[in-house]
Amino acid sequence: MTANPTGTSLWIRQFHPAPTAATRLVCLPHAGGSASYYFPVSKALSPTVDVLAVQYPGRQDRRNEKCIDNIAELADALVPELLPYTDKPVALFGHSMGATLSFEVALRLEQKGVQPVALFASGRRAPSCHRDESVHLRDDDGLIAEMKALSGTDTSLLGDDEILRMVLPAIRSDYKAAETYRYTPGPRLATPIHAHVGDDDPKATVEEARAWGEHTTGGFDLQVYSGGHFYLNDQAPRVIASIRDVLTAKS
Repeated sequence: MTANPTGTSLWIRQFHPAPTAATRLVCLPHAGGSASYYFPVSKALSPTVDVLAVQYPGRQDRRNEKCIDNIAELADALVPELLPYTDKPVALFGHSMGATLSFEVALRLEQKGVQPVALFASGRRAPSCHRDESVHLRDDDGLIAEMKALSGTDTSLLGDDEILRMVLPAIRSDYKAAETYRYTPGPRLATPIHAHVGDDDPKATVEEARAWGEHTTGGFDLQVYSGGHFYLNDQAPRVIASIRDVLTAKS
């Protein structure tokens, strides 16, 4: 499938456009995250890889839009926005909730005849590994405590009432999407999966990350890092180097 990116999608951010790159990498944020989280990744990979960062509704410049609290609905809405960018080989990177969303996006792309060259699943258990979780049902204090425990948000911002009013609805919506997701058994992906996880991640054990291999016929590997749920904040150079190596080998 070939198409020309319009550059006008509310869903897509290109911080460092790389028109000569052989491959595009679509980065999907964690619960409560935004496209700007991937600015350093984009900077590091450009111009070798053209990085697209996804901006979900309900945050930053899209904060006045209604949040989507369902993974399947998010994937259904996102895929049409990505199709114009599939004139080049596309890979997907998702952290935490973003990894689950990446999986559902890959399924839909393959159904449309677009096979991603790689799916990088970070900090998330495999879709088939279910846990009963209900953080999205907690009150605001409980939700903030969860964010602080995972160290995924700048805790200095959590005491600012204005910031809280802006971010808590999106965070709660994302947690609902992640926690109510249920994998529907079906054909495995042909897309190779590369799983990355911290060895002390309370949200995904190494074995739960290893189970990603059951969801593809296209090859699988697992990399384990020192750290918790947001191991990649400290391990970013290693993760980025791994992504670069994979995508360079495929280009």
